[in-house]
Amino acid sequence: VATMGDPASFKNGREFAAWLGLVPRQTGTGGRIQQLGISKRGDAYLRTLLMHGARSLVNRNKQSVWITGLLARRPYSVAVAAVANKLARILWSVLATGRPYEPATLSAAV
Repeated sequence: VATMGDPASFKNGREFAAWLGLVPRQTGTGGRIQQLGISKRGDAYLRTLLMHGARSLVNRNKQSVWITGLLARRPYSVAVAAVANKLARILWSVLATGRPYEPATLSAAV
């Protein structure tokens, strides 16, 4: 919370995740967009904490259909970055709305 400041300063969770450096960089011209690696901007310590938490979730994956499908489609490191991105968006949502984390509500959207 101290690093983020006011959650209302970010328009949405994607903007917060981009500020942390957890969304893929994009480059392109003529309508062709190429996805690159994560940008690694923002607070390195908070991004590291989210990546470690995501790595733990992926390693302990027992019943998440979303993570299982993600690992089937993408390499391990890419899946970890995607889960860290999702955690950052959830973090922003909880702080911006002031409501407690409700896993049933969020898992229905996935």
